[in-house]
Amino acid sequence: MIPQQEPCRSTVSTAYEQMLERVRYEGAYPTRARAEQAVRAVLASLGRQLTGDERVALAAGLPHEAAVVLTSQTPATQPFTGWRFVEDLSSRTGGTTATTRWDTGTVLRVVAQLTDEKLLDRILTQLPTGYALLFGRAELTQAA
Repeated sequence: MIPQQEPCRSTVSTAYEQMLERVRYEGAYPTRARAEQAVRAVLASLGRQLTGDERVALAAGLPHEAAVVLTSQTPATQPFTGWRFVEDLSSRTGGTTATTRWDTGTVLRVVAQLTDEKLLDRILTQLPTGYALLFGRAELTQAA
């Protein structure tokens, strides 16, 4: 009988490494460490905005390390609009709103690439206005 082995964590780490490289490339960050800093800050802030099944499903689709950052946050009682999300993250990280907007858009576009389209639609439905652009999508509004 062959003993069962623990699942290989290196595949999860490889997925996270690939995510970081994608963020580094798309955000034109000089180092992987800078890309990881952006990923951790943006996902922690997003974790404060998402609730319910969408939060769980998004975490399940992300590399383990990214999912832990997302789900370690307690959701806010009142979610922010997309612009308020950027402003709050800027104040938490000490960055300018311009660089924080860049970080947010870069990370969330990569998250969108890793996420099923239907799940992303549900996430954007749950969140207030302004997030579609952060995820690299057009912001659609209904006519009055």
